[in-house]
Amino acid sequence: MDKTLIKKAIAECFGTFVLVFIAVGTAVITQGDVVATALAFGLVIVAMAYSIGSISGCHINPAVSLGVLIAKKGKGFTPVEFAVYVAAQFVGAIIGALVLYSVVRMAAGTSLSGIPVWGTNEVVRSGRDLSAGGFFASIILELILTFVFVYVILVVTTKKATIKKAGLIIGLTLTLVHLLGIGFTGTSVNPARSFGPAFIRIFFDGLNPGRAIAEYWVFFVAPLAGGALAALAFMFFNKDDKEEGEIKAAKTTKE
Repeated sequence: MDKTLIKKAIAECFGTFVLVFIAVGTAVITQGDVVATALAFGLVIVAMAYSIGSISGCHINPAVSLGVLIAKKGKGFTPVEFAVYVAAQFVGAIIGALVLYSVVRMAAGTSLSGIPVWGTNEVVRSGRDLSAGGFFASIILELILTFVFVYVILVVTTKKATIKKAGLIIGLTLTLVHLLGIGFTGTSVNPARSFGPAFIRIFFDGLNPGRAIAEYWVFFVAPLAGGALAALAFMFFNKDDKEEGEIKAAKTTKE
């Protein structure tokens, strides 16, 4: 692995760590307050976009990385880089969740009763028991929200008129999708963000981690499907913008 890719991987790991530690931490501390949590996720993206964006592109989300790979955006973003990015994102999410829940546990002492579902994502309940409808609703919701989020990212990072303020637009879009999704699934739109808290919960809750791990597949499959569909939509609707961006990039490289 070359030094540049290592630097990008560290940036992705750090960015995902911050996303989980601060944004999921806000959800935990505020007991899932919708506005506070949505703003926390959006503001973290803004901060990371303008700090590590020039290093790795600030994906910090496997669904975004998949969208970039399929849409063939980003010079030299190969399947190998995609794999490295995703691995770094999952590591960052695990570390972020570990540090967050270690701090929470130290602050709470032996009593953890005030911690709401540990910031994990869970499928919509139908009454007391889960139903096929609950799983279907969660999958559709996560797919649509991720589609919107990734599509916006692909568009605003291509158009010259929006590229300088892309970080702000992307952060506001993530805030927007959280405002709707929190009440249903807690909003994932990010397989790494969901995995970190769910995985660490095993160690804090012993052998009874709850629904988070058992239902994780929903928050892996749906966001990745949404990201892939967003890339296909981008390639269909924004072909001219994509080609224009590639031509400009080629000219810049030659100069």
